[in-house]
Amino acid sequence: MLSFDLAGGREAARTFTESVRLAALAPSLGSVQTLILHPASTSHRQLDDAALAAAGISPGTVRVAVGVEHPEDLWSDLAQALAKI
Repeated sequence: MLSFDLAGGREAARTFTESVRLAALAPSLGSVQTLILHPASTSHRQLDDAALAAAGISPGTVRVAVGVEHPEDLWSDLAQALAKI
């Protein structure tokens, strides 16, 4: 599991999560497949910006639960998605 904040907030997170090919966008992080979650629009969507900040979540926070795919395939997928931001 890893978490990172993308400069550009919600729009950057949306672009990133829509651009990954190997990983799947998911509301939960439990699978053998790599899953990506944007907490501000899924698991924590009921929180306002102040509550998100108090929980340590920015509008650009993305969480990745790494699965069993080949590491080089994952790096390539994440890199191409980051390049679109």
